[in-house]
Amino acid sequence: MKKFFKNLKKKADNAAIAAKIAIDNKRAEGYVDTGIKIIIAVVIGSLILAGLYTLFNGTVIPQMQSKVGGMFSYSGS
Repeated sequence: MKKFFKNLKKKADNAAIAAKIAIDNKRAEGYVDTGIKIIIAVVIGSLILAGLYTLFNGTVIPQMQSKVGGMFSYSGS
């Protein structure tokens, strides 16, 4: 029984030390880095969407309208 309580005390001490180390950790890993990653992702995503919007409105849709219009204006002989 004495061995059981000794092991239990040792495990409790180790858990307390691990908790103290985690609390004393001063790194800002979860806050600043994640915020910067989110901002970069939003900016790159908006640039890609703006590029696709310009491409489709300037090039793809006018070509598609002219080709579809040419298919339906077939006069035949």
